[in-house]
Amino acid sequence: MKDVEGWETESLGRLAHLTMGQSPDSKYYSEEENGLPFLQGCAEFEARFPKHKMYCSQTKKLAHVGSILFSVRAPVGKINIADCDYIIGRGLAAISGIDVDQFYLEHYLIFKEPNFRNASQGSTFEAINFAELNGWPINYPTSKPEQTKIAEIISTVDRAIEQTDALITKQQRIKTGLMQDLLTRGIDRHGNLRSEQTHQFKDSSLGRIPVEWEVVKVKSIAKIVTGNRDTQDRDGAAEYPFFVRSQQVERIGTYSFDGEAVLTAGDGVGTGKVFHYINGKFDFHQRVYCLHSFKRDMDGYFFFQYFRANFMDRVSQFSAKGSVDSVRMAMIIDMLIPKPNLDEQKAVSNILGEAETILSDYASSAEKLHSLKTSLMQDLLTGKVQVTPLLNNSETGV
Repeated sequence: MKDVEGWETESLGRLAHLTMGQSPDSKYYSEEENGLPFLQGCAEFEARFPKHKMYCSQTKKLAHVGSILFSVRAPVGKINIADCDYIIGRGLAAISGIDVDQFYLEHYLIFKEPNFRNASQGSTFEAINFAELNGWPINYPTSKPEQTKIAEIISTVDRAIEQTDALITKQQRIKTGLMQDLLTRGIDRHGNLRSEQTHQFKDSSLGRIPVEWEVVKVKSIAKIVTGNRDTQDRDGAAEYPFFVRSQQVERIGTYSFDGEAVLTAGDGVGTGKVFHYINGKFDFHQRVYCLHSFKRDMDGYFFFQYFRANFMDRVSQFSAKGSVDSVRMAMIIDMLIPKPNLDEQKAVSNILGEAETILSDYASSAEKLHSLKTSLMQDLLTGKVQVTPLLNNSETGV
């Protein structure tokens, strides 16, 4: 980057040591803990560190702890960090910075992953060879303190993302536990979770349920219709949600329904796996089922939570393999639903709604952090925004 003062462009091979993987004979590796951990490619990559399954007793090519594990085969450019010494197969390369900060290099390679992917496509087999990787241009500030500061800033956001992801995972577990308890046992009029030790239960077609509950069929508590519009009918305006066969929700300028409804994919993409709850103006694709006009003694959000949690079990009853490519009306209208009294339904809905709100807030925070990281990488790893004002005199050598 000649137009940025203090920055240079150099080939990766001039700045770092590259080790291309080489697969040992298969007789030398197994799941038994014999030798060093072995990685053939990026199949066992996780968020930052791999989770290996194999070991190898023959060392051909080694990735030392702390080195960057770089996927040289599809998907090219994906990276992890070696948390120990690994024997690496031909699907990986190990990269260790020499004249560039290792953490700066890690972030830079992540930033350039789309470029690696694009450069490797167009051939029969998506891959990058040693010469291409060795000669790959790296833009960097010549000042090591500046490299380090850039890496520190981006790593700080990475830690925030990691912490937020941990909160999301924890909240998801909480929500799953709440659903399991509340949708099978419910809460009494004092707000206490029922149990067979403290409350009366009875046998039913859904198993053991509180004696206060009924079991009803979907067709007795809601109406169901399919859509009459294809995505080709979109108006292009962005006022009302239009529900399609995937998790994606498009926007259109007109609507056919206004009120509380539960929607699920009928066939094709998302069959039996896509669910939406809405209370407002909307329209939906012709291959989407819409359940609406709930009876007065049925809370739509309670129904949504139970339906979403249990419908795949219902679908599996119609297929020996546990999945189908089409949802039929009978799968829905004859599905059995537990029915507590309306006050209990609403109390359960409030609890689960609060749990989903917390989860949604965490997800929104994670999305913002990812956007912030993208912006920071674009600014800091190109020299568009300089970090030199953040360096103290000792770091700059003044």
